[in-house]
Amino acid sequence: MAANTLLEVSGLKVAYGGIQAVKGVSFEVREGELVSLIGANGAGKTTTLKAITGIQPVAAGDLRFMGRPIKGQGAWDLVRQGLAMVPEGRGVFTRMTIIENLQMGAFVRNDKAGIEADIDKVFAIFPRLKERAQQLAGTMSGGEQQMLAMGRGLMANPKVLLLDEPSMGLSPIMVDKIFEVVDDIHRRGTTVLLVEQNASRALALADRGYVMDSGEVTMSGAAKELLADPRVRAAYLGE
Repeated sequence: MAANTLLEVSGLKVAYGGIQAVKGVSFEVREGELVSLIGANGAGKTTTLKAITGIQPVAAGDLRFMGRPIKGQGAWDLVRQGLAMVPEGRGVFTRMTIIENLQMGAFVRNDKAGIEADIDKVFAIFPRLKERAQQLAGTMSGGEQQMLAMGRGLMANPKVLLLDEPSMGLSPIMVDKIFEVVDDIHRRGTTVLLVEQNASRALALADRGYVMDSGEVTMSGAAKELLADPRVRAAYLGE
């Protein structure tokens, strides 16, 4: 394992009933990187994230975070260690205000001053959330809820932030905004693992990428190289 590898996935297998959804996937995320995991719907990307974060049981393989084995640990323990996920579909607390949602993101922390400072940082990244801090999350648009979900993930002060399909179901203008924010979060120093169907946008932001197909990693490499690869362009960019 490289000295600066934060997350290492080796031979990961995940099964639903008799169906093997993830078939021996291996990849790594190094400190300071933005790594994109791309592939068609049903390729096993979300299942892989759920296995990493303790939401989905692992059938076989090894998971390591900061050099320590984490397979079988609960999601709350992993958040406490610095591994936070923003789930597909956002999952905001609809009957809570924006500020309450952000405070929930910091549930593993007890540093009150640090929490307040990080809420200010989230508001700096998402000015729209600051304007509406007392608004109920359920009354916001899908794009605004996605911003809130990402802000809530950041409130855990993660060493690695896992983003699952952040652009899904959003208008083109909001998709642009979300990718700007992902780039901003990364530039501010957060290591990011981004799962996305929008392969061109995801690879344009990433340092490295992995392509998943039918539960397996079929290609990997520098994001610019994958973006230029005719196989990727034909399969995922419609060219």
